[in-house]
Amino acid sequence: MEILGQLLPFVFLIAIMYFVIIRPQQKEAKTRQEMIMALKKGDRVITAGGLIVVVYKVEEQFLSVKINEEVVVKITKDSVIRKYEDEV
Repeated sequence: MEILGQLLPFVFLIAIMYFVIIRPQQKEAKTRQEMIMALKKGDRVITAGGLIVVVYKVEEQFLSVKINEEVVVKITKDSVIRKYEDEV
């Protein structure tokens, strides 16, 4: 019984860490993964490098993106941070 009293604060701290840190990160990762899977030609996205590019072609693990009218490059899907919405 004495051991249970000593372990209870640790269990409580672990529960708080789960709900404050781990669970929100898992939700954010799931939302980001769903966004990446839903990308289609013509979507504007922001890359990890800070470039705003247009999706030209969607492949299984890569995206071909247009930087400008002449330049098309291939990037990994993981390098997409978020979709770019024109916010004025």
